[in-house]
Amino acid sequence: MQSIVNLYNQVFDRIKLLDGLAPLALRIYLAPVLMQAGYNKLSHFSDTAAWFGNPDWGLGLPMPELMVALAAGTEFFGGILLLIGLATRLVAIPMMFTMLVAAFAVHWENGWLAIADASSWLANESVAASSEKLAMAKSILQEHGNYEWLTSSGNFVVLNNGIEFAITYFVMLLALLMMGGGRFTSVDHFISKKFS
Repeated sequence: MQSIVNLYNQVFDRIKLLDGLAPLALRIYLAPVLMQAGYNKLSHFSDTAAWFGNPDWGLGLPMPELMVALAAGTEFFGGILLLIGLATRLVAIPMMFTMLVAAFAVHWENGWLAIADASSWLANESVAASSEKLAMAKSILQEHGNYEWLTSSGNFVVLNNGIEFAITYFVMLLALLMMGGGRFTSVDHFISKKFS
């Protein structure tokens, strides 16, 4: 048994040299997603601010212009910093906050699933109703549209807009907060090495 434990420790001691790859993968995955979200908010600033501020058909947030600027700036410029691994732990904090606001202010009422899947154990009433709507949409498209062309890039789905993606990004950012940008793969590593 001791030889198995020793082998295990030897293997994972060698893998530690590559421990910067996991944070790098998280950063490369998250950066374009967050940058695109921030870019969309910046590109449609006044529409986004109207949605953020309106209590009837929007989020009803106070100071909507400031909230849009903070969210968009955090996502866009924070995404750039994540990409290069600069101030990774620091920038993860406001991004995590942004993901929590998105999850609970925008997506919460839709449940967990981002894409409706009526067969999922996480399906709520609106997801269950989506099967009938999707079947009707497909029927209309098959009768009145070029269905083969329309589905040549993939199947139609119903967006449920649940908290799944926002919470997934939150968890990934939490991991980056704990791990940092990554050894040998981030600007943070080289700054730390120079000053320690």
